[in-house]
Amino acid sequence: MARANCIDPSIDVRELAHSYGTRSVLREISFRVAAGEFVGIVGANGSGKTTLLNCISGVLRPAGGSVFVCGNDVRTTDSMEMARTVAIVPQESSDNFAFTVEEVVLMGRYAHIERFRFEDERDLEAAEKAMKATGTWKLRGRSVTALSGGERRRVVIARALAQEPRVMLLDEPTSHLDLRHQLEVLGLIRELNHRKGLTVLAVFHDLNLAARFCDRLLLMAAGRIMASGAPGEVLTRENIARAFRVNATVGTNASGRVVVDVGEIT
Repeated sequence: MARANCIDPSIDVRELAHSYGTRSVLREISFRVAAGEFVGIVGANGSGKTTLLNCISGVLRPAGGSVFVCGNDVRTTDSMEMARTVAIVPQESSDNFAFTVEEVVLMGRYAHIERFRFEDERDLEAAEKAMKATGTWKLRGRSVTALSGGERRRVVIARALAQEPRVMLLDEPTSHLDLRHQLEVLGLIRELNHRKGLTVLAVFHDLNLAARFCDRLLLMAAGRIMASGAPGEVLTRENIARAFRVNATVGTNASGRVVVDVGEIT
């Protein structure tokens, strides 16, 4: 069975740039996510969040700059090697074929299985563990085409966890999930982040969820990083007004966590 080789599960982005035709989308993006950090990317629609994540994952080839994940340049790293260490949860998943939930989750093991071999006990165990952790074990025999949007989302996250990654890239991981499952899924990822040193970079739509679960935030606007730091440093009234063009009240709750209450459009 192939083994992952990732001594330093960090993400290093240097002067990254990307364009769609003549339209520049990312400009001079530089930051580092240290091993075992949980970093969130926030910003208005069109600010470049998903494009940034796709450049980091290797889905898109940047127009300029470089990206290193686990110390490897994503432009020259074999996709199978990437899959042994990096799990990706896209914003939308097109599971339109009638695979069962268990079959979909086992797809997360493909990079660990040698050619011309089938899943072994370790692969089945990893898939079972991922399904139980995401509350999808009871769905394992059902077709993914018969699931709700929230159930499918949890299956996609289970597939990513079955990879047993060192680095996880997530694009709006809580989309389609109700409040309870939002907290359960992000709590699970946070637990793996703490307990196993999983490095996490995730795009968030909900500022309060980002503040609750992330060590650090990157606030994007017009293809650049406008602010970077702890949630309390980034999610200020002034920054939110500039990035989202809305007025907001920013405070802390009884646990000392940042809470954003959005008011009127500026």
